[in-house]
Amino acid sequence: MKIWKNTATLNGFDDGLVFTDNKDEAEIVLIGSKPIELSEFPALKGIFRAGIGRDNVPVDAASELGIQVAFPASDTVDMIFEETADFTCGLILRRLYDDVGTIEPWFKNTRLQMSARQLLVLGNGNIGSRVAEKMSKFLQVSTFDALQDNPEVLVERLSTADCVTLHIPNTLENKNFFDENKLGLMKTGSILINTARGPIVDENALYKEIKAGRLTAAFDVYWKEPYGGKLMEFHPNGFFMTPHVASTCSGFLKGCREALDGLIEGLEND
Repeated sequence: MKIWKNTATLNGFDDGLVFTDNKDEAEIVLIGSKPIELSEFPALKGIFRAGIGRDNVPVDAASELGIQVAFPASDTVDMIFEETADFTCGLILRRLYDDVGTIEPWFKNTRLQMSARQLLVLGNGNIGSRVAEKMSKFLQVSTFDALQDNPEVLVERLSTADCVTLHIPNTLENKNFFDENKLGLMKTGSILINTARGPIVDENALYKEIKAGRLTAAFDVYWKEPYGGKLMEFHPNGFFMTPHVASTCSGFLKGCREALDGLIEGLEND
């Protein structure tokens, strides 16, 4: 079956698949985090989402048209949660240990011990809860979840955190959730980590904070990908960037390929 894709996620794991750039003849679309317009695919029979996010997947509209929608299996999804959490922890530790000194000249910066630092995990779902548990072995961890906590709690915790990591969904309600006001509540010298979705943060407000030298950040997700926006000005120090790879381990990719093969087989046998 002919596949049209808007993601490079399965590059290297796509042997035997038949791809097309012609939307008119595509029978399956392989998508990442970017949206699609169903009306552009007249021959479409199936959609496969290579990941866990569903905000860009037109499930209801596809169902009405008889188009099958498939996602990775549950064991692959669990691997995505775990690997994304591990990757996030790596970014947190990397940034907290970022300013330790220099080789030339040989200079050592004095730092606050890790066990005394404060981490705020914003969002207590499948990934955020894992990050909180893992990082509690290293530093002081607090959490905030809009479904569980009073909004006033967030004000207090933002003002004391050395690092804030975001793990909330990309919904219309959450667009620019982390706005000028919330960024302004973060204490000077603190760090913002985002491995969730770019649009939950106000890009312009973050630019102003980093430009002023008040905050730094590390992002794996962006407002448009590949990202070429204004915050690139500060990479790698003020705004450390990775190319949306938090979950991209071989186990996840193999699991996605198996699920895609299952979709293809089911459609061919229909």
